[in-house]
Amino acid sequence: MDERSFTPAAGRFAPVRLYDPVVALTRERLWRSLVAMHVAPRPEDVVVDVGCGTGSLAVLLKRVEPRATVIGVDPDPEALAVARRKAAAVPAGGTPGGTSAGTPAGTPEWRTGMGDDLAAVVGAGTADTVVSSLVLHQCPVPMKRAVLAAMHETLRPGGKLVIADYGKQRTAAMRLAFRFVQLADGKADTQPNADGILPRLIAEAGFQDVRESETVATVTGSLSLYTASKP
Repeated sequence: MDERSFTPAAGRFAPVRLYDPVVALTRERLWRSLVAMHVAPRPEDVVVDVGCGTGSLAVLLKRVEPRATVIGVDPDPEALAVARRKAAAVPAGGTPGGTSAGTPAGTPEWRTGMGDDLAAVVGAGTADTVVSSLVLHQCPVPMKRAVLAAMHETLRPGGKLVIADYGKQRTAAMRLAFRFVQLADGKADTQPNADGILPRLIAEAGFQDVRESETVATVTGSLSLYTASKP
């Protein structure tokens, strides 16, 4: 897929600089903390954040375990520029590990790439955990499948998948709130998430033990946290 064909982090009508203020409306601190709890990075782990955007989750995971290798992947150079500035502004704690040449000690690595090309960007079978937040709802169903397949390929056997995204909108209030997201990102791509498609797609990509582990009600709809593993 051409790198120009992705939906920007803040949606189709808003600049990247507005992404962080907008995502704060989603009870960001709560669900990112839940993601970090389920990732539970260990010192030698390689954790890949797919569609890392402006880097908030990758920076958090690096702070949770500074010795883990955290790699943020995104197709948007503007978003990655924000991520680099954000990481540089956070004091590093603990002993840094897994950094590459040209990457400041104690910060994530940042790589430009599409989610469906993840194995080429990071390496097949190299990740202990693949994580993604607020990405798949922006993708057409074929791209959702392709990204999940690439995540599966990138994980080592026994590796962990953690996804935080809009899931099934179970109440009238959440369906109404979710219309804001559909306005920004398009109904065609977002409606399958609202209908609850993600667990099935995750299982079809080859993952096992697929669970909707958490749900968080927000002013933009219900967020779900999905966990699974690679056999």
